[in-house]
Amino acid sequence: MNNPHNLYIHVPFCVSKCKYCAFFSHACSNPDWERYSNDICHELMFWSKKIGKISVPTVFFGGGTPSLMNMDCFEKIMKCIHDNFDVMSDCEITLESNPGTINSDKLKDFVSNGVNRLSVGVQSFDDAELKFLGRIHNANQAIELLDCAIGMGLNVSADFIYALPHHTEENIKKLCGQINNVGLKHVSLYELTIEENTPFGKMNLKMPDNEMMAKMYETIPQYLSLQRYEVSNYALKGFECKHNTNIWNGDAYIGIGRGGAGRVFIDGKWFDELGNFERFERISETQRAFEKILTGMRTMRGVRLANDVKNILNTDWINEHKNLVEIDGDYLHTLPDGLLMLDNIVSDLIK
Repeated sequence: MNNPHNLYIHVPFCVSKCKYCAFFSHACSNPDWERYSNDICHELMFWSKKIGKISVPTVFFGGGTPSLMNMDCFEKIMKCIHDNFDVMSDCEITLESNPGTINSDKLKDFVSNGVNRLSVGVQSFDDAELKFLGRIHNANQAIELLDCAIGMGLNVSADFIYALPHHTEENIKKLCGQINNVGLKHVSLYELTIEENTPFGKMNLKMPDNEMMAKMYETIPQYLSLQRYEVSNYALKGFECKHNTNIWNGDAYIGIGRGGAGRVFIDGKWFDELGNFERFERISETQRAFEKILTGMRTMRGVRLANDVKNILNTDWINEHKNLVEIDGDYLHTLPDGLLMLDNIVSDLIK
């Protein structure tokens, strides 16, 4: 009997590419949704035959802009999931969305077909900043969508980008206040990262320095009425994203679609699934344990000290750096000072 697997379904289409975006997606005004849904269902059936009718605790439609899907496409994919897998009764089904691509009627249709969590790409409540980022919506449209989803009783999350070229702690205080006023129970706050081969990557933007970045990051928990549970994610207790939490904890997941990636567990062995779903490679227990440390240490709970993780931990380094990391029960987690230098210390944790 194979373990439960979370499902990530990638929708690669967008109305337009944002100036910072380096993800696999492309602007398309009229996607062939029938062809797309056929391809997704073909992959779902492949994995069902490969692993069996396994339990599915979460389904996450990411993108791109999944809220662009027409309802025939979404209904077909959801039916295929239910036909080929054992969708758990409390399955979290998340739809990523962008304001300007979905109204209340369409949202109701998504909900009637299983969506119980909406993740909204807000990015900013400032219209000038939204224009700078290349977003297609304004702040009022974002607030209207959030209010609508909250009013429907959905579990609602929103993404925001900070550390824009002019930002200081004052911008963070203002943003946190706006989030608190809307009544969100989950948000993701990401620093603006300049990636090559994006419009921003070709511009000579004057970004905040590392000291200012650190000050802004430290300001968030002081003014946001949500608790940090991962480096970039904040929630009221009980409203954490189950899908992401499962993956950070090292659970198995299948990536569906050309932009999907996965870690599949078959007959006691881990496999890397990326790009072409019919070609996946075995990965060692050591490599998988390292990945668990990499993702687990980003969370406030930390990485569970299972045997595979214990086998590769550098306990001497841990004992010498109790200001950065600590063992609490069955978990190793990062302390506040360690969070600010997480990328540097992860490699030190390994023998």
